[in-house]
Amino acid sequence: MEKMPKRRERAAFFSNIIPVLRSGQLRAFYRVPSQRIKNSASRLLLCFFVTFSPKIPNFHSFFFLMKLKSLLLVGGALLTGTAATAGGFQVNLAGQKNVGMGGVGVGLALDHAAMFYNPGALAMIRQNGVQVGANAALARISYVQSGGGTQRELQHNVVTPFNLYASFGPAEGKFRAGIAVYTPFGSKLEYASGWEGRYSLTQIDLQSIFVQPTISYALTDKISVGAGLVVLAYGAVNLQKDIPLPSSNGSIELDGKAEHKLGYNAGIYFKPTDNVSLGFSYRSKVDAHVKSGDVSFNNISSSFGSRFTATKFDVTLPLPATFSFGVGVTPNDKVTIGLDANYVQWSKYQTLNFAFSGNNGQGGTSGVDGQVGGANFSSSKRSYQDALTFRLGGQYKVSDALALRAGVGYDFSPVKDGYVTPETPDADRVLLSAGASYDVGEHFGVDASFLFEDFKKRSQTQRDLITNGTTDRVAGTYKTFIFVPGLGLHYNF
Repeated sequence: MEKMPKRRERAAFFSNIIPVLRSGQLRAFYRVPSQRIKNSASRLLLCFFVTFSPKIPNFHSFFFLMKLKSLLLVGGALLTGTAATAGGFQVNLAGQKNVGMGGVGVGLALDHAAMFYNPGALAMIRQNGVQVGANAALARISYVQSGGGTQRELQHNVVTPFNLYASFGPAEGKFRAGIAVYTPFGSKLEYASGWEGRYSLTQIDLQSIFVQPTISYALTDKISVGAGLVVLAYGAVNLQKDIPLPSSNGSIELDGKAEHKLGYNAGIYFKPTDNVSLGFSYRSKVDAHVKSGDVSFNNISSSFGSRFTATKFDVTLPLPATFSFGVGVTPNDKVTIGLDANYVQWSKYQTLNFAFSGNNGQGGTSGVDGQVGGANFSSSKRSYQDALTFRLGGQYKVSDALALRAGVGYDFSPVKDGYVTPETPDADRVLLSAGASYDVGEHFGVDASFLFEDFKKRSQTQRDLITNGTTDRVAGTYKTFIFVPGLGLHYNF
């Protein structure tokens, strides 16, 4: 084959590299397969550029610096959760009876967990009471890199979301007040040592506690309204990942606490007939913000110390608003059926931005503040889209003491193709659940539930990542199962 003239070779090279340099997407260029640089002259010019650039001393450092462009704290980070049950990182494990029925509750007045699902239904709960519950969420995540390879398994960890409710009011009155404590966001993931995405994430531990004082009022015997002040009382994140260095891997750890934030949860409950009930609720968006979280580095050689000087980070994660509608049907005294639909405004989550500050002295007197890989700011695309979830569940009262439950659900993922991240390898999913309650005497009872979630396989190629500008994550295929047993106690008086 006739060789391309030198002028055309140089033109072909610069047509490849210049747009990349202008866009700042060097990380995309270095990952482009060798076929994109098809001739020897282009390769030679690239070697010249790498070798003689005053800021890039050798090829290994070039690879290292380009990798850092995509490394900068992919995170996903603040209060996400693979133990989620409502798409993305939204968790819906707020009541054992509800979980046993597939997660329904907006159009029903089952128990005091109405404070979470629909505050408007609380006024229709005629008994004062206290209830507490906890779940053990066990995620099983596997990953295979794009093009095949060894299947990587997540190290097994257990997340334990919990809930606590107490409500009080006159037995025949129209007014009821209560307090709710629950954990709607949280996860703990730890990938196997050496996995292909270790420069995006090695482990993450996320915790949150919300408190919601609630009031509800029955306007008539058929319609009631309610609202609660949603308080982010506690939030914490610990995120770790490896850093590629020329001779060995370093690592970075982020550890921070979220500021207290406020939102609200409001709803209306309507019972047009004795056998049919309707509910609508709205949970507002809350911006969870970590300010002055701690940044620490390990195994960073002194020659690269000036590029890793940060000691603090700031980040904000939008916890999306949710519109919910539910229908309840009780054809007789023994059977209760619920159907819920939820619309979650995930589109508010478009980017995850980190700002770094502080100076650990590793760069000496010439070290610049807030450096993580030579930059003090990173922005990672999320581009979430609004999503729907559906729930269907039923309850059958075997006797006055025993009730059995079952439910199904389907969640549409808000994460688009090519935007999947290791900390939330989300996908459309099917949910199956079962549960039971047993009353021991007039006042005390035990509630149990079990939830199984089957995520669809989710794949993305390197070409997808380059096209979307999301090369700060890894190409490959994820598959997730989640098992969530739960147990609760209730006491009514």
